[in-house]
Amino acid sequence: MDSNSFKIYSSTAELPETWDRVAVNNAFLQTPYLKVLEDSAPTNMECFYIGIFENTELIGVALAQYLDLNKLESFGERDKCIKKAIRNFVFKNFASHTLFLGNNMITGQNGYAFSKEMNFECISKLLIECSEAIVAYFKKKKITIHIVSFKDFYQECAVELKKNDFSTVYEFNAQPNMIFELHPDWKTNEDYVASFSKKYRDQYKRARKKCEEIEVKELSLEDIQLREKRIYELYHYVAQNAPFNTFFLAENHFSTFKKQLKEELRFCGYFLDGKLVGFHTLLLNGEVLETYFLGYDEHIQKEKMLYLNMLYNMTKYGIENQFKKIIFGRTALEIKSSIGAQPIFMSGFIYHTNKYVNKYIGFIFKNLEPELIWQQRHPFK
Repeated sequence: MDSNSFKIYSSTAELPETWDRVAVNNAFLQTPYLKVLEDSAPTNMECFYIGIFENTELIGVALAQYLDLNKLESFGERDKCIKKAIRNFVFKNFASHTLFLGNNMITGQNGYAFSKEMNFECISKLLIECSEAIVAYFKKKKITIHIVSFKDFYQECAVELKKNDFSTVYEFNAQPNMIFELHPDWKTNEDYVASFSKKYRDQYKRARKKCEEIEVKELSLEDIQLREKRIYELYHYVAQNAPFNTFFLAENHFSTFKKQLKEELRFCGYFLDGKLVGFHTLLLNGEVLETYFLGYDEHIQKEKMLYLNMLYNMTKYGIENQFKKIIFGRTALEIKSSIGAQPIFMSGFIYHTNKYVNKYIGFIFKNLEPELIWQQRHPFK
């Protein structure tokens, strides 16, 4: 452990040459994606890239994100209730400066990667030390970080972290990550549909019939740039109607993403009478297909069952291109389970830098996080 050190970078231009070799198994930690964050991050976000060294050799990489919630136009408009008003007041006044170790924009264990086997005693110590260094950096700038959160760990990792330096940090479980492990026997979309029980096969046929007038096209960089304003309108509607938000994407995010990731990002547009009424995006991450942001016209979505058809189309792409699994992320848990995704529970860790407030972090978190009630569907025979 004594030979390990870390360095925090604020620009991708400063990153060591071997960065992508260490991050080879995770596209969300490789420089093309980090450049997307650098060039089109949400206006209230600042990113930090952490290099972890053994002597002088880079052996680990990590991502941290600072969010200034004072700059946010809205925390989300879907829920209209007293709890939402209280939650918004608390966040504005006691948690407006938040530091995430990990990626707050996506779901999954995408916060760090190592090129060699590392024990969790070492990992937990490094993550805590990195967070403390960034908190100190902001303190010098007269900015007090209120909340520090370590985001998204699969259960086996969370258990190990809890045995070490995370033992005194409050562990929380948010909505599960919906992951679809694709059956190796499915070679075509027809194989997938044939595996449904009658109820869900009928649902599939009904949804497809509703969407017959919709034309689905993959968009190039030029197509995305031409429709940037409309794309943002569709994204923004969905984002604003989420139960809770800590950021909104920049308007040029999708064109910047396509420019950097090229064929690794698939952008599918949904057109009705020549007008863009929805879109979904997919990131090709090795053998894993990652769903990214989407958007749609509210009225077309209801009439044409657009969201459900998007889920079917993403699954079809995953099967036909022989991906092992699809990461569908959080939210809309029930409808995602109806197409075959399973809930995988993940943990996060969080603390408040004010020791008095931190004593009650568990109580505060439980009362601000709405209880999620949903019914898991089982679509297969």
